[in-house]
Amino acid sequence: MPKIKTNRAAAKRFKRTGTGKLVRAKAFKSHILTKKSRKRKRNLRQSTVVDSISVKSLGRMLPYL
Repeated sequence: MPKIKTNRAAAKRFKRTGTGKLVRAKAFKSHILTKKSRKRKRNLRQSTVVDSISVKSLGRMLPYL
């Protein structure tokens, strides 16, 4: 049986933690930053855990991650 290919776009955007959860970067931090508050921009820097609904589909995209 052939090996499964990793979705390279997903591999660049998600990492697995030590406990096996997937982490992602937050959105809305690329441009139009002048109207966003300092606190909001600071919170957007932190990574967050992927929600439970998306984990199954991401598991198929990232079989070896």
